[in-house]
Amino acid sequence: MEFDLSTRPCRDILCVDMKSFFASVECAKRGLDPLTTYLIVIGKKEQQGSVVLASSPAVKKEFGIKTGNRKFEIPNDERILIVEPNMKLYLYMNRVIQDIYRRYVSNDDLHIYSIDESFLDVTASQKLFGNKFEIARRIRDDIQHELRLCATIGIGDNPLLAKLCLDNEAKKHPEGIAYWSYEDVPNTVWKIKKLTDMWGIGSRTALTLNRMGITTVGALAKYDVKLLKKKLGVIGEQLYYHAWGIDFSRINKKVPPREKSYGKSQILLRDYVNPYEIETVIAEMADDVASRLRRHHVVGEVVHLTIGFSKNELGRGFSQQMKLETATDLTSRITDVCLTIFRKRYQGQIVRSIAISVGKVASKTNMQLNLFADTEKLQKEEALDATIDSIRDKFGKTAIMKASSYTNGGTAIKRAGLVGGHQG
Repeated sequence: MEFDLSTRPCRDILCVDMKSFFASVECAKRGLDPLTTYLIVIGKKEQQGSVVLASSPAVKKEFGIKTGNRKFEIPNDERILIVEPNMKLYLYMNRVIQDIYRRYVSNDDLHIYSIDESFLDVTASQKLFGNKFEIARRIRDDIQHELRLCATIGIGDNPLLAKLCLDNEAKKHPEGIAYWSYEDVPNTVWKIKKLTDMWGIGSRTALTLNRMGITTVGALAKYDVKLLKKKLGVIGEQLYYHAWGIDFSRINKKVPPREKSYGKSQILLRDYVNPYEIETVIAEMADDVASRLRRHHVVGEVVHLTIGFSKNELGRGFSQQMKLETATDLTSRITDVCLTIFRKRYQGQIVRSIAISVGKVASKTNMQLNLFADTEKLQKEEALDATIDSIRDKFGKTAIMKASSYTNGGTAIKRAGLVGGHQG
């Protein structure tokens, strides 16, 4: 199957990535060159199992240490500077970088994909600032001169091509800028050898495609789209179009947000094998999620618990949700539901990550009362939660804690005051 390229949506899209963002910010803060300095950002310097959050290009190239490695894997080399994260600084720098983008595009033509990556539609900007290549160079140079940070930029005829260009060519290009068009698809997109290097294809999907005899993006583009859709559903058809470089999304047509939910997740700093310790962390996290619901004056009707196993275990873990008869924001109720799910599904595996979310939320003023509920008990629990919230708001999260949080399994005290799970 081939496509009439003239009918495909064609825009001038930049996908801008801040090279080794956390590590580069730490280098710039110290007056060091981000490209030549050996620097690693790590969650907790004193913990051998702590996760590497970022490493400078020099560290990646010479030592192979990347995001996701552990501290014990870092070589004992005096040239390597190890620092803890400063999330407030990174968020501030992200806002400054966004302001640079807004010199060249409107808010409608800017999509912040993550803290270090953004999409810009510069189609309407070229009358003011030059062609897409000139705008890309100006943005790269502004960031370099004003912030001493390095940006790489993929340019494409749509967001998909811009992203693929960034990941597969621009990051390796001496200038840090490259361009992929529809016409170049056979020599660019189809040459991507690893399916997992294709945006939107994870390891599980790649395995499914491999079993179908599809091992490259070029092979995916030439596969029967009807068979792909039969095997993978709508996703199969979407992957087929992506293999041809086709993406109908428009940055200025924002996707409406999914149903609001409140959640919390964490990767544990060690393997947890004691059920009591696992339940301690679950209770702490449920407490935190319930507190957030109350702070936003909402209640939730669906509680979702996800348990991730250690890499040494068979299987990846389990995930299950439970619908409540009545929406709630009570710590005790959300905790009980999470523990019920855990005790039903857990079979003694080693646990390394936990996530809890509460969905199908609504304003508490619209809450439907249960005629069979013990209203006196409910009022007492609400008063207790309100008192705890008030004390914590005034004196900090650790002002009042459950006794179990002081045991070896508890993590709430250690994580109190962190921003995004890290030091502020």
